Amino acid sequence: MTYSGAVKVGGPADVHELADLMISKVAVGPMDNNAYLLRCRATGEQLLIDAAADPDTLLQLIGDDSVAGVVTTHRHGDHWQALEDVVRATGARTYAGRHDAEGIPVPTDVPVDDGDTIRVGRVELTARHLVGHTPGSIVLVYDDPHGHPHVFTGDCLFPGGPGRTTQPDEFNSLMDGLEAKLFGVLPDETWVYPGHGNDTTLGAERPHLAEWRARGW
Repeated sequence: MTYSGAVKVGGPADVHELADLMISKVAVGPMDNNAYLLRCRATGEQLLIDAAADPDTLLQLIGDDSVAGVVTTHRHGDHWQALEDVVRATGARTYAGRHDAEGIPVPTDVPVDDGDTIRVGRVELTARHLVGHTPGSIVLVYDDPHGHPHVFTGDCLFPGGPGRTTQPDEFNSLMDGLEAKLFGVLPDETWVYPGHGNDTTLGAERPHLAEWRARGW
């Protein structure tokens, strides 16, 4: 079936099958968080992005092959409610942005800086540090050698705008980072997997950058 990225809490995962990577998306918890399970097709190794809630759902998604690591995109509590349970059940290594790790109650095994590489099997993801939604938010970029890039943006970018900020300097910082590290270097075809809601592409959002700047959110 064609991947749409439209999922709902209690519903099945939607699976995006790439040449080297399988991406399974589920919605969990009272805030409709997205969690993403990445599986290297060559090795079977798996990586979870945001153990947000509903640990039973996530562990069922992970299955018997377990998971090598869990990346938490940022410190907000709705993105790590199931982290302790998933790590206890799987022994997975934990990753988070260096400047958000102190706000996550489960210890971070690997603090992540801008430009760091996180591997799942033979697949490499590049972390980009964005300041604004939180001090240490990270997004993960998979530059698919067989197609277009894919970006897991946490709460930094959604269809229709950047993530929530509370001060003008935070908004400007987030927009500067999005424009420099995503929109400025990646093509329109880049697929965006956000922390809540439906997916989008950079091409769908690019025409609205000036509008976002003008409105201030």
